[in-house]
Amino acid sequence: MGFNVLLKDLDHSATVQAAGIRRGYGGPPPRTVGVTCGMARLRCASLLKPLYAWVSADHIADAGRWRRHAEPAVVVSSNADTLNLWLGVGPRVILDDLRRRTGVAWSLPNGDPSRFGSVEVSASEVAAAYAVFAQAAVAGDPVAGAVLEWMRQVSASQAFGAREAVHSPGAGIKCGWYGAPDETCLRTHAVALLPRGGTRVTVAVGMTALPFTGGREREAYQERVGKGLSVEAEHEKVAGTLLRELLVTTLDELGHFRDGPVRPQEGSRPSDRS
Repeated sequence: MGFNVLLKDLDHSATVQAAGIRRGYGGPPPRTVGVTCGMARLRCASLLKPLYAWVSADHIADAGRWRRHAEPAVVVSSNADTLNLWLGVGPRVILDDLRRRTGVAWSLPNGDPSRFGSVEVSASEVAAAYAVFAQAAVAGDPVAGAVLEWMRQVSASQAFGAREAVHSPGAGIKCGWYGAPDETCLRTHAVALLPRGGTRVTVAVGMTALPFTGGREREAYQERVGKGLSVEAEHEKVAGTLLRELLVTTLDELGHFRDGPVRPQEGSRPSDRS
C-alpha cells in the first residue's frame, strides 16, 4: 500500500504528513521519503518531549533533578515534568540548542510561550531531528542513550500500536495527542526509532490532524482533558489505524522491511488508560 492509497479518501479538512530517514555508516545509501496532504505545519503536541529532555541535560547542573523530570516526561508523557524542563531551562535555550545540534529550527508558539506542545513542525523536520538524536545515542552519547531507552519503555497505552505495526518490540516510540478547544480536529502524532547496529538508524514519523466536529463529542473530550483523564481512546478511534499505516508505509518506502511490509492487524489498538 502506497501513500496515495492512504490519502485519496481523506476529508478535505484533514492534514496528514509522514516522513522517514534511513542512514548510517556501513549501510546502504541514505534514503529519505515524505508526503504532505493539507497544511504544511502542525502543532507538535508531545512529539518532541524526548528531544527537549536530551538537550536540557546540558543546562541543568543537578543530574538527579534532570532525570527526575526528564524520565517521566518521556516514559509517561508527563506535562508537569516537561514544563519543569521547558521553563526551568528556557524555551528559547532548548530550541536554540536543538537547532545547533540537529540543524532543525523551530520557533516559539504565538501567545503563551509555556505551551511547549504548540510549537509548529513538519514531519520531515521531526524525522531529521530524531535521526541526529538516534545516531548520537548509538554512537555513545550517554544522555541520548538514556532518553532512547526511555522511549523503548513507553507503554502500549501511549504507543497507539506503533511497535506492533512496525514489527519491532524494541523500537523507541513517542506519540503526541491533543485536541485544543479552538480546533475542530484531533492531532495524533508518532515517531518510531529503529537503530540497526553501528550508527545505522531508521526513523519514521506520522502526523495527523483529523476532523473532530461533533459538538457533544468535543465537549466530552474537553471535560476529560480538564479533569486530567485519559483521551487516548478517542484519538485511537479517530486516527489510530491511519497513523499505524503511515508508519508502516514510510518504512516500506525506505526499504526497511526485507520481506515486504508488515501490516497491523485489523482492530489492533492500544489499551485504554481511562
